[in-house]
Amino acid sequence: MTFTYRPKGVCSQLMEIEIEDGKLQSLNVIGGCDGNLKGISRLVEGMEVEEVIRRLEGVRCGRKSTSCPDQLAQALKASLSEA
Repeated sequence: MTFTYRPKGVCSQLMEIEIEDGKLQSLNVIGGCDGNLKGISRLVEGMEVEEVIRRLEGVRCGRKSTSCPDQLAQALKASLSEA
């Protein structure tokens, strides 16, 4: 399953996510902190979706109540509820 997600409250503008057999296969983030998001993408590829959510949900960016990693967790949670 491949889907896109528009993050809210962060610098990144779009997340393109591919999930297969409960694992995050690929993540491409448009906008935001390029190097950091490429690093996060490489770290989470091949990881179980539930594990990505567990590790990234609630991460904050400065004084913001969310972050790009937290928005990824929210996107993945939404994908689980739709499946």
